[in-house]
Order: sequence, then C-alpha cells, then structure tokens
Amino acid sequence: MTIKAIQEDLIDEFSMFEDWEERYQYMIDLGKTLPLIEDAYKTQDNVIKGCQSKVWVHAEMDDDKVVFTADSDAIITKGIIAILIRVFSNQHPKDIIAADTDFIDEIGLKEHLSPTRANGLVSMIKQLKMYAIAYQTQLN
Repeated sequence: MTIKAIQEDLIDEFSMFEDWEERYQYMIDLGKTLPLIEDAYKTQDNVIKGCQSKVWVHAEMDDDKVVFTADSDAIITKGIIAILIRVFSNQHPKDIIAADTDFIDEIGLKEHLSPTRANGLVSMIKQLKMYAIAYQTQLN
C-alpha cells in the first residue's frame, strides 16, 4: 500500500468521529496496536529529541524497505507515533523522504495538540525521515 493510500485511509477513519474526544480515544487505541520497539533499543540514542514525552524509535531495512518500531511513555504520544509508523513503515526510503504530511492537517491533529506536542510531532516526522535519508544513502 502506498503512503498516500495509507494517509487517505487515516483521513477517512478520523472523519468518522464527531468530536476530538472520540478522535483522541481512537489515537489511544491506535497506540495499543503499535509495533513495539524491543527493550534493547530503548536507549538514549533512539529517543526523539524535542518531544515532551519519551518516544523511542528504531528503524531497520527489510527488503529495501524501512521498518519502524517505537514506544512512548505517554498514551497520546504513543498514538501519534503509531499513526506516523503506520504511514511510513514498510516503505522505500525514497518514498518516505518524498512524502508530504498534509494528512496531519486534514485530520486536524496539529491544531488539537498542545504546542509542545505539536513540536514533538514535527520532531517525530523529522526523525523518521532522517532514518529514511540514511538508508537511502546506503542504497545509492
């Protein structure tokens, strides 16, 4: 499935909810489905800088695709990283690098986050793309 198709699915899913309380609950539920990072990767090197909560992300290549695992010590943040991993995991590095993140605005996520969580969201996206850039460099 392409990044764009996954983003469109998320937009459709979030549009089913009437208010942001329901959307937050859905994000929490998505966080429970997150492919969890192994404890061995819960290191300072894998903590995303710029997040209020602790968020660990690990990336590895599998058949020319980047596979992400993650965890967070906060339930909303865990939901946010779960959304991003759903979009970017199991994708080619060049597609991750080229992907836009307009879907975040379309689901209304950024405008309903506190400023510190919104900054954390930007940091998460940057870190996932940095992993993709590193892997793309190895492929070239």
